[in-house]
Formats: sequence, structure tokens, C-alpha cells
Amino acid sequence: MASKSNERIAATLIPGDGIGPEITQVTVDVLDALGAPFDWDLQLGGVAALEACGDPLPEATIQSLKRTRLGLKGPLTTPSGGGFRSVNVRLRETFELYANVRPARTIIPGRYENIDIVLVRENIEGFYVAHEHYIQVGDDPKAVAVSQGVNTRAGCLRIARFAFEYAVRHGRKKITVIHKANILKALTGIFLDAAREVAKDYEGRVRLDDRIVDACAMQLVLNPWQFDMLLCTNLFGDILSDQLAGLVGGLGLAPGSNIGKDAALFEAVHGSAPDIAGKGIANPVSQLLAAGLMLEHVGHDELARRLTDGIRTTLLEDNVRTADLGGKANTAEFARALIHRIA
Repeated sequence: MASKSNERIAATLIPGDGIGPEITQVTVDVLDALGAPFDWDLQLGGVAALEACGDPLPEATIQSLKRTRLGLKGPLTTPSGGGFRSVNVRLRETFELYANVRPARTIIPGRYENIDIVLVRENIEGFYVAHEHYIQVGDDPKAVAVSQGVNTRAGCLRIARFAFEYAVRHGRKKITVIHKANILKALTGIFLDAAREVAKDYEGRVRLDDRIVDACAMQLVLNPWQFDMLLCTNLFGDILSDQLAGLVGGLGLAPGSNIGKDAALFEAVHGSAPDIAGKGIANPVSQLLAAGLMLEHVGHDELARRLTDGIRTTLLEDNVRTADLGGKANTAEFARALIHRIA
């Protein structure tokens, strides 16, 4: 999706729960200072929506995203009990957001420096289809729990093609497909086979190798610099993307995008942190970096670069950081320092 430089772009804004409204407002303020072209349609999701509308994913929010096909959301809390499914999963399924992209890049030097890895995760298949049930044995209605994972050949080919096209567009040279085909021969074997099939169309441009998921987890600790891109099934991508975030300083520095054929949704990937909600101390960087990915998606690469450069400068040169990053700034102070850098 691309836009003309002076064209306004309608986008759905879902502040979310917990610290979500705080970091989302900061992000909107920063984007306004940057001159970003978004016209926001404010909608509810998560517990905030349940309390206001009786549904954690209201029809108004769905209709807004159907209209805009573009959204930025804060962390959403799925209500406990009552049979509510994950709001994030429902959004991915409703809009067929099949590709989850999680870049992990070093901003603040730490235990690992110069990390630059992009994880692409299949977003709507695997074990997250949640085909689960219990089997009663005797008087115990939950004696046996059964869960089925589903990977389709079409879905595996689609996510593999997305990853290779991403690699070509962004100058990436190697994709490592992550699997457990030694044990889950059908469920992850089909994923590995699809990646190998698609790789043939990119010979000489992007190289493919593979790792068993547990070996990859170990190698990410021992030598993460050997990896360029990771292509993962849903469950393995969920786990390894958090490990990647740990290499660069935690989830507070990790943005994510959810991409489909007709819609895209960008997000801070951390939780809603209700323990610090309303205290004004939350780290907004993940949400801000997600906004940078959103700007890239709509073709505003220069604005995205100014935003990410401003975040880096604010953290490293100005040394303005929230407490989770070893600093003393609150959310508003960080935002002011960043706006000073980019305005």
C-alpha cells in the first residue's frame, strides 16, 4: 500500500487496555509533530470495549477496519472467563492477517550488539486455530486434553512467498525456515517443503536454510548474528519473536505488523501492563516503532526514517529513557524529548 506524499490516509486507532491509551496518545502526538498523514478513526477493543459495548471486539471496530484497511492498536486484554477468544486472534482471522512481521534491531547496546533480524510468522494457522477439546474418562470430564494444529499447503506457500518478497524488497540475503519436521513430520514438514518450493524462484537472490526450532533457540543465544530472517509457523514464531526481543532489550523495544492481502494492523507487541497503567511511566517505544512500520507500509519511508532516527537519538544521545530502559523519564518526558528531535 502506497500513498501520495500530500494525501491524507484514513486509519483505525485502537488505544487498547492498561497502558495502551497512554502509549497510543503519545504516539499520535509524535506522529502529528512529524507531519504524518493519518486521519484517525478512534475505536475500542479488549476490556475497554467489553465494558462499553459488551463485546471485546465490537462491530463498530470491525467495520472501521473494513473501511480503512489500516490500523494501529495498543495492547489488548482478553477478558478472563466467559468464553472470550483472544481479540488479537479474532482480528487476524477476521481480516486474514496471515503475515506477522517482527523486526529485532539493536537500539541500546547491551549484552548483544548489532542485532538485525526479521522474523516472519504465519499468523492464522498452526495450533492457533484452537481446535481443542477434552475427553472424559470415568468421572473426570477433563481427563484428556486434545489440540489439533492445522497447516494448509496454500497457507504455507503464501507465507513463504511473502517472506521471500520481503527479503528482496529489503535487501535481505538469507531466510532460515524454522520447523520440527523430525517429530511433527506432517504439520511442520508441509511448512518446510513449501519454503523449499518457493525458494527455487529466488535462487541467486535469497538463500534458504533451515533449523529445528530447539536448535534455533540455542543458536540465537550463542550466535544470533548468523541469522538474517526467520520464517516460522505460528507457535514457533510466537515464541522465538519474544526471544529475539530479549536480544535487543525486551518487548518495550519490539514492534510488530500484521499484514494481509487487503488490510494491515500495527501494534506494540507487549502486554497491557495493568500494574503500571495510569502512572504515566510506560515505555512507548514499541508503539512508536510500530508506527514507523506503518509509515513504511503506506509509502512514507522518509517519515519512518525520521521517526526511528529520532527514537535512537533520544535514547542514545539525549539519554532520555523510561525506567525499564534504565532511565528516569516518564512517558510524557520521553515524548517531549522525541518531538524536540523530530519537529
